[in-house]
Amino acid sequence: MDTTHTDHTQGGGDTLRPVTSEEKSWGWFAIFNVWANDIQSLFGYSLVASLFISFHVSGWTAFAALITASLFVMFLVNLSGAAGEKYGIPYPVFARASMGTAGAKLPSILRATVAVFWYGVQVYFASTAVALLIHSITGADGGSEFLGLTAIDWVSFLVVWVFHIVIFWRGMNWVETFLNIAGPFVYAVMIGLVVVLWIKSDGQLFSAARTIFASPEGTWHTEINGFVAIVGTMVAYFAAVMINFSDFSRYAKDKNAMVKGNFAGLPLNMILFSALALLTTAGAAVVYGEAIINPTEIVERTDSVILGIIAAITFFAATVGINLVGNFIPAVNGIANLAPSKISFRMAGLITSGFALIIGGLWTAFISNVGIDGFVNTLGATLAPLYGILIVDYYLLRKQELNRDALYNMNGGEYHYGNGWNEHALVAFALAAIFSVATVWVPVLSQLSGYAWVIGAVLGGVIFYYRSKGARPA
Repeated sequence: MDTTHTDHTQGGGDTLRPVTSEEKSWGWFAIFNVWANDIQSLFGYSLVASLFISFHVSGWTAFAALITASLFVMFLVNLSGAAGEKYGIPYPVFARASMGTAGAKLPSILRATVAVFWYGVQVYFASTAVALLIHSITGADGGSEFLGLTAIDWVSFLVVWVFHIVIFWRGMNWVETFLNIAGPFVYAVMIGLVVVLWIKSDGQLFSAARTIFASPEGTWHTEINGFVAIVGTMVAYFAAVMINFSDFSRYAKDKNAMVKGNFAGLPLNMILFSALALLTTAGAAVVYGEAIINPTEIVERTDSVILGIIAAITFFAATVGINLVGNFIPAVNGIANLAPSKISFRMAGLITSGFALIIGGLWTAFISNVGIDGFVNTLGATLAPLYGILIVDYYLLRKQELNRDALYNMNGGEYHYGNGWNEHALVAFALAAIFSVATVWVPVLSQLSGYAWVIGAVLGGVIFYYRSKGARPA
């Protein structure tokens, strides 16, 4: 397959061009590492810990729900990543097939907006590790708060924000090295935390993990509802990566490498990470008498300076690494797609960083007040119809065949749809997104909130299919 030809001036630019055969060098371990670091982030831990607490189910139920969600996500990313692996194209270009050469700017900018949100939030969570490092070394108190952050917290946040800029400015090779080093150490620190908490709890940690978060009045109905809600929230958490997985799969050596990497990276990582998160959260509840969802706070309470320093550096490295890969790349690609010939990689990176500064700084003061699960579910419900449209178009309508040159032709061709917009996709997205978001926030539809992502994806795909069938241009 020739992967070198495209018209950069019309619809590519260097950021969005198809990768060359030499650049398709990622084996299964590279894909595995993307998921390992994505799952290991501080926000990922806080989300998993909050799910144990919020839905009042037993540890076994919560654990089973997390594994089920990871298997489902693995199946979905294998579908969405296939076109990227086959044609070497990023998500904004892939979206042109279903949305139109101009219409693809809508899903691209929506995905970029979500990525910028996550980028800002992850900058904040990485800054808590730096704040922990400062506290561990100096013992200094942060002082009075401004917008929910102390002076030390603000200094830590700005240091992390600048550090991100320095890394992406030096190039993505630095990021890959960062990921390869950081990943294994996160597990080492979490295992160390479990050991410390097990000792402090006089061996009660494992028995507490099974029941400590379950409601005393819990029934099988409570367990089932909690199971569904946890699965739905975790699928929504990965919704953004599912939709733009071609940004990563295009670097895979072949389909086999992608599939193996997804299997090793998702279910296996989720099993280990969820088990450690459950034990750590339960242990903290036993030892300190309260549920703590941020591991940096747990480390701080162990009063171990050495563990504090090691954990701070490790959590910082892991969160920065996945933030640059999982959020930075999609944001930059989406922003660059607004004007491919004018917005460079670095310019899009600076735009992303500017928005992240605002979002991350406001996280504790405003955004987090909606609740982590509500925040995640809303973003997932918004993106879900785009996934359904993308998959229906590629598999059912196009039978996995794309004209790559036409995808880069911004002035005409089969993906231009007359004016650059595919109205069938726009209608399907609007109708499905309104309903799927409503399941999260409208009380009368609350029973469907656990299925918000699935409802949005299926509804978007079905509406798009029946509007498009028989109406596609030759």
